[in-house]
Amino acid sequence: MSWLHTWCGLTCGWLLCAIFLAGTLSVFREPITRWMEARPALPAAHSGPASSATSSTTTADPLAPAVHYLAQHAAQARAWIITLPAQSGDAVLLSWRAANAGGGGKAGMQQAALDPASGAVLPSPWGRATEGGRHFMSFHYMLHAGIPGFWVVGWVAMCALVALISGVVVHKRIFKDFFTFRPGKGQRSWLDAHNVSAVLALPFLFMIVYTGLSYFYSSYVPLPLRAVYGDDTQAYQRFQNELTHADAANAAAAATGKTGNVSSVAPTSAQRPDLTPLLQQARALTGGEIRRIVVEQAGKPGMKIRLLGDGTDHDSTAILNQNGVLLLEAASGKIVQLQKSGPPEKFSSEHIHGVLERLHIASFGGWGIKWLYFLSGLMGSVMIATGTLLFAIKRQKKSLMEFGAGTALVYRCVDVLNIAAIIGTCLACVGYFYANRLIPADLAGRAQLEISAFFYVWLASLLHAALRPAGKAWIEQLAATAALCLALPLLNWLSTGQQLGFYLLQGDWQRAGVELTALGFGLLFLLILRRLTTRTAMNEKAQTARSAREGNA
Repeated sequence: MSWLHTWCGLTCGWLLCAIFLAGTLSVFREPITRWMEARPALPAAHSGPASSATSSTTTADPLAPAVHYLAQHAAQARAWIITLPAQSGDAVLLSWRAANAGGGGKAGMQQAALDPASGAVLPSPWGRATEGGRHFMSFHYMLHAGIPGFWVVGWVAMCALVALISGVVVHKRIFKDFFTFRPGKGQRSWLDAHNVSAVLALPFLFMIVYTGLSYFYSSYVPLPLRAVYGDDTQAYQRFQNELTHADAANAAAAATGKTGNVSSVAPTSAQRPDLTPLLQQARALTGGEIRRIVVEQAGKPGMKIRLLGDGTDHDSTAILNQNGVLLLEAASGKIVQLQKSGPPEKFSSEHIHGVLERLHIASFGGWGIKWLYFLSGLMGSVMIATGTLLFAIKRQKKSLMEFGAGTALVYRCVDVLNIAAIIGTCLACVGYFYANRLIPADLAGRAQLEISAFFYVWLASLLHAALRPAGKAWIEQLAATAALCLALPLLNWLSTGQQLGFYLLQGDWQRAGVELTALGFGLLFLLILRRLTTRTAMNEKAQTARSAREGNA
């Protein structure tokens, strides 16, 4: 078990460290995206109060000018998407896909923004095009490498589960190790740090790795679904339809109070749908706030309107908190789908996957749970980092010559990969934020350039570690990371005119939190750098004294 724990942890630890850190940052993907978009705030008087009940209802009707604009500029679009303001200072965001736009994802998408009070068209683009916090989430589960990356992450997650189980078996004194930390003892201190961070976050680590694997159960274990539903392209859709059809139909029937007879809301014009009364009815039927409206086949006889819940859980404590959904046929007003906002009335088998998914992505319990996940994720990252470092430190004291004549070269490669995986990943993450502010806001394809900058900085860290002595590389990369974190608020101010004080005065704690967290990381890296340079200086002094004694002898 000790051999399994060592080598399973080491060979997957480098990539796992980056995956874990990215997943930790993705807990706050919404605030990160908000900061990176750098959208200028509208005056509070124009955007209305930010309470959940009235944030999308302003002094003027925000939907009428939105429909008017879309009817003029996107009459032939396949779908209109209207996103209402989430908080004070936000605009009404419009997006649509051209009828002849091919491909998936965001290809062919066009956007505009309106002042929610006056309906005036705001400058385009409204904010910076960016993947924001979604970059960390995508890297976390597929490394931006498509299907191969998806399977690599699955393999690494399985190895992490093996390393956790074998680690528990190896540490027979696991509870004693939890209360034991002896600083300044070299290798013993690193082992204590590894044990304490592992035991403290152990329930979280087991949960997050297991739910990460079960999140994609239909991809990692596809044969059961294929046996029942076949292996054609529509198999998974048939499975989802069967899983959710009965529940959706029952919810619609229950909302009407007429068993077996689906109710209707007021029909609307096929040319320019009147969304304001539909918005009020959707709030009443779903019991929650509506944040997004999707009009499918806009202006056509088969037009459908989908009103979706706000997608936030900051005030919710329920682990299975469904967003409200109302889907209706515009011409007749017939309700096709209705899902109440909040926890389901009773738990059933189709909710199991939803619970596992929400456990993994922390979409419950509000900001308190998100911070708990964030801190636990950092402890998990520390556990992985100290584990990979412990391998190198042990062999600096006493080589086991596992690789014969090539052992020294392997140890050198381990040092290089440790630097790139631990501090190099941190440097790449802060480099991603810098790319967002340094790449011109109106440059085409800038979102992909930001992601490329992340990988280029990471590659530069690896090359730097390979070309410099390990001790020097650690110090130099730590210094660079600390400096970049501490200077991030200054860069934001110089590049956008926005700054931390402005966010605090506006009560925008999401964007303020990004900069405060960056400053906190900068101070932490500075403390680590100071301790490392002090220890390096002491070791060099001791080595010089030892050499002098040997020369005199």
